[in-house]
Amino acid sequence: MSKYDLTFLLNEESELKTLKELAASLDCKIVKEEKWGEKTLAYPIKGLLKAVYYQWHLEMPKTNAMELRKRLQFNEKLIRYLLLAID
Repeated sequence: MSKYDLTFLLNEESELKTLKELAASLDCKIVKEEKWGEKTLAYPIKGLLKAVYYQWHLEMPKTNAMELRKRLQFNEKLIRYLLLAID
């Protein structure tokens, strides 16, 4: 199992449940979950001025990381995300 950090911005907190289900379907274990709260964006993204920031520490097989990226890309409620591998 490889370790990853996933930081993402949501405009609706209800979408969090969908993201957790996505992670579970890809055999992804959420080790630590942090909510940084709602913050004002430096510039409008998709017409939004505020977003809720989250960070997850994940463990998952390396082969599933690309599939997770692909599925996150197609989620319209997800404003931005950053998935980083940790040594």
